[in-house]
Amino acid sequence: MLENWGLALVIVASSVASALIALMLISLAPGTGRRRASAAERPPLEETVFLFDDQLLIDATPPARALLEAAAVSGSDWARLLAFLSPRFGDVSADMASLADRGRVELVSRSDAETAAPLRLLAEDVNGLARITLIDPEAEGSGVLVDGLSQRAMEDELAQLRATVDALPALAWREGPDGAVTWANRAYLLHSDAIEAADDTMVWPLPRLFDLPPGPATAPRRCRLGDEGEHPAWFDCYSVGPDHEGLHFALPADAAVRAERSLREFVQTLSKTFADLPIGLAVFDRQRLLQMFNPALVDLMQLGPDFLSARPTLYAFLDRLRETRMMPEPRDYRSWRQQMTELEQAASAGYHAETWSLSGGQTYRVTGRPHPGGAVAFLFEDISAEVSLTRRFRAELELGQEVLDALEEAVAVFLPSGDLVNSNAAYARLWGVDPSSTLGRVTVLDAARVWHDQCRPTPIWAEARDFVVRLGDRAAWFAGAELTDGRTLSCRFVPLSGGATLAGFRLAGPLPAPRRPAAFADIG
Repeated sequence: MLENWGLALVIVASSVASALIALMLISLAPGTGRRRASAAERPPLEETVFLFDDQLLIDATPPARALLEAAAVSGSDWARLLAFLSPRFGDVSADMASLADRGRVELVSRSDAETAAPLRLLAEDVNGLARITLIDPEAEGSGVLVDGLSQRAMEDELAQLRATVDALPALAWREGPDGAVTWANRAYLLHSDAIEAADDTMVWPLPRLFDLPPGPATAPRRCRLGDEGEHPAWFDCYSVGPDHEGLHFALPADAAVRAERSLREFVQTLSKTFADLPIGLAVFDRQRLLQMFNPALVDLMQLGPDFLSARPTLYAFLDRLRETRMMPEPRDYRSWRQQMTELEQAASAGYHAETWSLSGGQTYRVTGRPHPGGAVAFLFEDISAEVSLTRRFRAELELGQEVLDALEEAVAVFLPSGDLVNSNAAYARLWGVDPSSTLGRVTVLDAARVWHDQCRPTPIWAEARDFVVRLGDRAAWFAGAELTDGRTLSCRFVPLSGGATLAGFRLAGPLPAPRRPAAFADIG
């Protein structure tokens, strides 16, 4: 019996010893000890609490102070806190203003299914002081340990991003679903006077400079700040992001607006100038659609304003001219199309001009000029009066030449420079030389040489040569010469207007007594 009890005690003792050894081994295991130490050493998460006396910060927990230091703007502690709270909780300043009457205010931040759970704000009136507590439901009740190097890298990146955004010359801002500005870069804040450049004190809520519709835009929108008489600022606004919360950018467009205004004024000046021109103008773009015309085109080409305002093509324009007989009548339609194609190609390649003689007696000069961007301009000028004057002048010249040719006296006219400009048929028959058929220049020296060669020696040819090129007052004089065949020649030299000289030669009987000019009579 005693032996049985002894065996039982031995079994129990060995079991207890085995259990103790197992517990000791478990307690000494590396993983288990680290897990216990980690759980024991993890600090509790301290609340984010602010204590304000009106807008003066009295006290704050370390997380609360860290939140203020991380604010994107400087200034007072209250302004920094509003810069963090207003984008998330709306008009916090109005709720805080009623805290003394209500005693307690609870707010929930805007929820977004794509981001974390909404924050909660609890404000309490404690003996005239405002105690504000921020609560993050996801981090409530447990601390979050972050590697120091990772935290520093994130802070450096955040600082670089903030510096980059604040250095942008463009205005950037974010709007909430209600259209309120929830965030803005430094350029926007300075432009909206929401921040003072001297002390970086920011006002809240941020003013809304641009009234833009929600949602992204496919093209930039031109927006103006300020009235027209106050030198307004112009911006090209771009919108991106979802419809409920848009991100907007505004790029300065003052230079573009000034350039567009200058171009508009220049076009208006050109339009007024073109309207007063007597020359018809038609400008076609690279698709050969009529883009510009002036009133003279309507009058000259007898085209209706309705037809021109419909922006016809170049071929429709020319076809209408053909129908109204305001261009030369072609042999057939095919040759006309070929002619118009050549006209367009010549005008597109460079300066091109041609003359249209119409069946009604008018004469038009058509000029084509290329313009940048593939455009081409056509000028239609009525030169009927000019052509008529030219024809009349040519007819008068021909009539005068016929009169000279009908004279029996051989006549030649010299300019003050000594150039022979006109002669008649009798002159060509007498001297055997027709100056009108000579392509080169014929001078009094050439003529005097011909006279000298076909006459017996006489000093009058040298005197005549000097008389033609002499300046000042001159008087007509007469002389006689004898041809080599024995015939006598009566010569006269008469000054004309403008310094010109007429030399006349007539076959006669006996030689006339020489009558030299006074300048020669005094010699000898």
